[in-house]
Amino acid sequence: MTTAVIVAAGKSERMGGQIDKAFLTLGSKPVIAYSMMAFEACPDVDAIVLVVRKEQLIASRGVAQMFGCHKVTAIVAGGASRQASVSNGLAACDPDTTIVCVHDGARPCIKPELISETIKGAKRHGSAVAATRVTDTVKHVERGQIVTSTIDRAKVWTVQTPQTFKFDLLHRALKQAEADKTTFTDEASAVEHIGERVYLVPTEFPNIKITVTGDLTVAALLLGI
Repeated sequence: MTTAVIVAAGKSERMGGQIDKAFLTLGSKPVIAYSMMAFEACPDVDAIVLVVRKEQLIASRGVAQMFGCHKVTAIVAGGASRQASVSNGLAACDPDTTIVCVHDGARPCIKPELISETIKGAKRHGSAVAATRVTDTVKHVERGQIVTSTIDRAKVWTVQTPQTFKFDLLHRALKQAEADKTTFTDEASAVEHIGERVYLVPTEFPNIKITVTGDLTVAALLLGI
């Protein structure tokens, strides 16, 4: 069984902290609805767990019903960090879950095809993370605004979501991070921390994350709405 954990419990600090970017309007729908609908449409996903702010639990149920997301089996409150929120999501997964697909609810341009590719990769390799090769020249800056060195961009990727894993692998990685009192900004880092390899799945289309208000305009253009 494959379960998607859509995480939308962040503080949206770069939008001022008082705005829940996952529930901002994008076209005719809230941002999070696009991710929910993509996972609903993906034939390789059996169930969806939503992790949202505590005050959005009821609203999230309404969004799921309004947009026909029948795969949503649980809606839970997030934790103090992304890592804690993902752990809450794993705890709400069906016991038969063998593959878990973690996705940022603030990435509305996700396509079912990419979701399926990460699921296939995780089944084969244990992990599969959406990623894009860096095409710009990358500079390392130790402090201030003075370049320390130039990084070989041929070896640099930016990772996105979905980040998909065998359930037991991700569960073990997050438990170890908790035991080590270490917080990671993505699930792949936690898996790397326990010495396991992370397999990358190249993305063929923009997979923007809504971070600042201007990103809504870009996402709307990409979605054609």
